[in-house]
Amino acid sequence: MSIVPPHDPTDPTAPRLTDLEPQAEAPAFLTPEDVDERPLEARHIEGRSPWLLAWQRLRRDRVAMGSLVVIGLIILLAIFAPVTTAITGHPPNEQYRETGLSPDGLPLPPSSEFWLGTDDLGRDIFVRIAYGARVSLLVGVAATLMTVLIGVVVGLAAGFLGGAVDTLLARLIDLVLSIPFLLVAIALVSITGPSLAVTVLVIGFFSWAAVARIVRGQVLSLREREFVEAARSLGASDRRIMFVDIMPNILAPVIVYASLLIPVVIVVEATLSYLGLGLAPPTADWGGMISDAQNYYTTAWWFMVFPGLALLMTTLAFNLFGDGVRDAFDPRSDRIFE
Repeated sequence: MSIVPPHDPTDPTAPRLTDLEPQAEAPAFLTPEDVDERPLEARHIEGRSPWLLAWQRLRRDRVAMGSLVVIGLIILLAIFAPVTTAITGHPPNEQYRETGLSPDGLPLPPSSEFWLGTDDLGRDIFVRIAYGARVSLLVGVAATLMTVLIGVVVGLAAGFLGGAVDTLLARLIDLVLSIPFLLVAIALVSITGPSLAVTVLVIGFFSWAAVARIVRGQVLSLREREFVEAARSLGASDRRIMFVDIMPNILAPVIVYASLLIPVVIVVEATLSYLGLGLAPPTADWGGMISDAQNYYTTAWWFMVFPGLALLMTTLAFNLFGDGVRDAFDPRSDRIFE
């Protein structure tokens, strides 16, 4: 084993440091200011609005996006319901007693002529489901819009104005919430007679209180914020502050509640129709179709199953989509990142 002698600075024959080959230039190191220690997700969201962030989270939720596709298909089925009549040649209320019923007078099972079978009067179930989707979606959306409109206005007024106005409206909200909705709805529809407008008005009138309570709570926490005080100092009116400054900040919970309210309204409308308090026959309606099929569930299962599946798929899709919307507006939720 050889031993390298130590370098002697007095030896003229020893290699000097200046005679050594130049080394590669040392790499420049990053300064602390150049290092971004934030999570990767946070580096891509600068300058994006909360609405855009919510939409990005919603797009990553596969369950919500799948539910949205189902909702879109149901909407298309409702819009193009007349196309189903043109394809099958069967109007929704046309009775085919000779070709649509068995010799015993029972509904026919699914076939090439009647894709989902017929009902007790020989009508095409597929066509009636398509037209029934129109009723369910129309009632669901119209009643929800009415509910949100009344609830937002009452909640804004109660939370922002305060004092006697808040006390009066809060007691009114409690009163409406304490009313047994289904019993009163049945009584009112029985008195006024079944119609689409009555159904929407009854559902909307007894559903706004929950929205008003949510909005009131949000407004109570926002009315003392700095941006509200700044608007007051600039001479803005109460109406402008409520609808221009505060209202945009409470839309997220309102949208979440509305998305979850639509399936509830659809089920309520179907319940009223099942009890015979929906639209007057022969208008196609899912609840009414299920009610008509209750005497045939052992001999004509398709009569009840297919309208029931349409109702189930619609309400389930809206519920799952509403859950996705709620998670998208909640940054603390981790379900959307799965």
